[in-house]
Amino acid sequence: MPLVVITTTWHCPSQQNDTVMINERSRFNRRSCTENFISVMTNVSLQSSDYRRRQSLSPANCFLEKAMADEEDELPETELSYDQKKEIAKWFLLNAPAGEINYVAKDLKAVLSDEEVYNEAAMEAFPVYNKSHMICLEMPSRAGDVIVSSYSEITENEYLDPRTAQVAIVDHVKQICTKVRPANDEELPSLYIEEYRYALDAEIQRYVSESYPKGMCAVNCVKGKDTEGPGSDFELVVIITAMRLSPQNFCNGSWRSVWNIDFQDESQVLDIKGKLQVGAHYFEEGNVELDAKKDFQDSTIFQSADDCAIAIANIIRHHETEYLASLEVAYSKLPDNTFKDLRRKLPVTRTLFPWQNTLQFSLTREVEKELGLGK
Repeated sequence: MPLVVITTTWHCPSQQNDTVMINERSRFNRRSCTENFISVMTNVSLQSSDYRRRQSLSPANCFLEKAMADEEDELPETELSYDQKKEIAKWFLLNAPAGEINYVAKDLKAVLSDEEVYNEAAMEAFPVYNKSHMICLEMPSRAGDVIVSSYSEITENEYLDPRTAQVAIVDHVKQICTKVRPANDEELPSLYIEEYRYALDAEIQRYVSESYPKGMCAVNCVKGKDTEGPGSDFELVVIITAMRLSPQNFCNGSWRSVWNIDFQDESQVLDIKGKLQVGAHYFEEGNVELDAKKDFQDSTIFQSADDCAIAIANIIRHHETEYLASLEVAYSKLPDNTFKDLRRKLPVTRTLFPWQNTLQFSLTREVEKELGLGK
């Protein structure tokens, strides 16, 4: 049976446009999840995995699963094509939580038992995943670190590190930097643009070092990099990425923010647009995933390079700090509001559950009464 996902969305009180999503999956580990879905798609019988999943489904999941089972019983089983298997494998890889794609890839490779399908899916999925998660790779010989993103991409496997003016050649599947080369003049911004980029990079580095213990940042020019002086527009992009991976404690998390700064020379205005994405995955005897996103828009005046850098960094600091505070408020209300909404309001008894007085229920007492073991 395909994986059943129950999704609840709620809004942080201080952020009207802020949407936080929690996906609660059936209570089974990552390996059985992957096996269960793929085995059905490839007509592989995994009765033991199916049994474990059925034993741990919540009431709402059981209802959905039964409906899907009834529908599936009416459909004849057909063998999937090569392309269908590849697309399913890609879906799993692309939807892996932060820092967990290699775990998913290992399970997929074992379940598919088809090296060609897996290799092609991995070659297509890993570059997309790496760029969307903005992973950070160490360059050889301790030359620095490069953030793999669409904003720093030169070719499919080459990414510019503007801070060191080097280009990293990346192996996406292995997630390593194999070698580096000096950037060409055509790949670097003009001296006029570099003055603004360098000043902003210095301010963002200072902010990230204070706010994100293991965070990385970069400032790239994505438009007008050949501008030689005042009179033309250009655009810089600030990238901030931070991960905290602790699989031994069954939890991983990531913070990604992208800020586009459009320098408009004619109006002497800087148009600032930001996008934040926060992810967390907790999987100790369960599987709960948080995916929070938020868009921002702001502006400031066009000044000197140093003054622009300070103004932009302060705007970014303000919005990110405010958003983090709103998330903390939302977390404080999870037990009372959100997790209750993950289940239907009325159980099969059509009676509201008395959350205010849960001590009246005792599983032990009910079992003893049913079996006649009471005193």
